[in-house]
Amino acid sequence: MEEVRLQKVLAQSGVASRRKSEELISQGAVKVNGKIITEMGVKVTKKDLIEVNGIPLTKEKNVYFLLYKPRGVISAVSDDKGRKVVIDLLPGVKERIFPVGRLDYDTSGLLLLTNDGEFMNKITHPKNEVPKVYVAKVKGLPSQKDLMKLEKGIKIDGRRTAPAKAWGLSRDKKAETAIVELTIHEGRNHQVKKMFDAIGFPVMKLKRERLGTLDLSGLSPGQYRSLSANEVRDMLNQSTM
Repeated sequence: MEEVRLQKVLAQSGVASRRKSEELISQGAVKVNGKIITEMGVKVTKKDLIEVNGIPLTKEKNVYFLLYKPRGVISAVSDDKGRKVVIDLLPGVKERIFPVGRLDYDTSGLLLLTNDGEFMNKITHPKNEVPKVYVAKVKGLPSQKDLMKLEKGIKIDGRRTAPAKAWGLSRDKKAETAIVELTIHEGRNHQVKKMFDAIGFPVMKLKRERLGTLDLSGLSPGQYRSLSANEVRDMLNQSTM
């Protein structure tokens, strides 16, 4: 009978991404046949009883959803302050799903949710360079020279960002605001906002328009849809380029 590493089984079962599964193991949250496992590399088979936080592991059918996240919603499965989370927007989904990456509380746009931990890990891992396209309303009127700084990479939090693509969509000289589209391949904390702050044009409003081959066509804020098998395959293919 085939033996598989425990963290891989957890990820494939939708518990969390591979990295998060490793954290659960190191924290003592995982049992195999009644024994707490805290070491990496332990292998299991289909006959083994695996529990996470006391709940037996069951293999669900993999599901994939695209949500148009509105502003004012947390990209999480729960919130200790009682605020609305993205899971609340998918009440008909019975599987235990998780957001793939995150969008800030006040950022709207495209967010994927799934119970497939391997898919989640491939889409979010920086080495796979899945493009993320944002549209930002910024305070001020950045010039092409300003935007070139973003394209070449700019230092935030002591580390330079990877090359990006940026271009102005519109300018309102009277209000002194501009709309800028920015494409990045990373996913650092508050990265887009910090990049614009670094060149002196604070973000007033932010939306993620596209992720890889996916966009928000046909959806309004708060709505979601399932991904087709072709869309899932295309995203996985793009993530391994």
